[in-house]
Amino acid sequence: MPELRIFLDTSAIFAAVLPATGGARALLKLGESSVIQIWVGPAVLMGADEVFRRKAPDLLPLLAALLHRAQAQTGPAATAEQQASVAAWVDYAPDARVVAEALACQADYLVTHDQEHLLRNPRLDVLPCKVGTPGDCLGWLRQRLIVS
Repeated sequence: MPELRIFLDTSAIFAAVLPATGGARALLKLGESSVIQIWVGPAVLMGADEVFRRKAPDLLPLLAALLHRAQAQTGPAATAEQQASVAAWVDYAPDARVVAEALACQADYLVTHDQEHLLRNPRLDVLPCKVGTPGDCLGWLRQRLIVS
């Protein structure tokens, strides 16, 4: 079975750290077990670092440890051309960058909690990857792993 690439945005990373249970943390545990590949982009990492420094600086070591144990890989930065092409589907530039990074990683699934720009955006149905919450992704993985 080919490795499934799961791309986490900043909101999913934050949800994976707080609390210790939940769908986002379960995805990291699947990465740790080498069932899936966890991917993040450079902009996502910078965003996560900024959010944690502002809201929960004491959790930065835990964040680093969780990503390390999950064998998270950092993909390439999205090019200006990639961001411009995604801008046709995502109006908010920072989220367009995140989607472009997910596509640059060849992600199978983009995990997010962003309702406004991503989850309720029907224009993203054209993407080659799925977009959903950690729980949605776990359901999708369950289907894929049972079929295989």
